[in-house]
Amino acid sequence: MNELAKMTIAAAVAAGAILLLPLTGVADEAASPIFGVTIPQGYRDWTLIGVGREDGLKELRGIVGNTTAVNAYRDGQLPFPDGSVLVKLAWKHVPIDGLDGAFTSGTPTTVQVMVKDAAKYASSGGWGFGRFVDGKPADEAQHRTCFACHDAHAKDHDFVFTHYSR
Repeated sequence: MNELAKMTIAAAVAAGAILLLPLTGVADEAASPIFGVTIPQGYRDWTLIGVGREDGLKELRGIVGNTTAVNAYRDGQLPFPDGSVLVKLAWKHVPIDGLDGAFTSGTPTTVQVMVKDAAKYASSGGWGFGRFVDGKPADEAQHRTCFACHDAHAKDHDFVFTHYSR
C-alpha cells in the first residue's frame, strides 16, 4: 500500500472517530429516563402472564413476559433472575352494547416495561422501569414514581404485582 493510500485511510478513520465523539454522551430518545429501559422488540409474541383491570383509569391490561420471566413464574422462583422482562399493555375499556358488564379493549394507553438486572438497578429492587405513551418514554417525574409504588404494594413478590395465571 502506498503512502497516499495509508494517509487517506488514516484520515477517514480519524474523521469517523471525530464524527462519533458527539454521539457518545447523547441519551437514547427511545429509552426511559432514569433507568434507560426501552420497549423490547417482539414483545407482542411473548407468553401471557396475566390480565388486569384498573377501574380508576378504566383500563384493561395484559402482562406478557420473556422466556426467562415465564420460566421463573412456572418454577415459582423468587427473586426473578436477571434477564427477566415483563411488559404491561394497557387499553381503555369500552362497554359492549347490549352486554351488561362486558368490555373490550379500546384506545391503547401505555406500554410499561420492567427489566431485572440486580446490579444495574440495585437502588430500585433490581428492576429498571419504562413507561411509554405512543412509543415514547414518559417524563422523568412519572418514572420517579415507579419503584415507590412497587415497593409499597408488591415487595413480597420481588416488586412484581402480577402473579402467574395458569
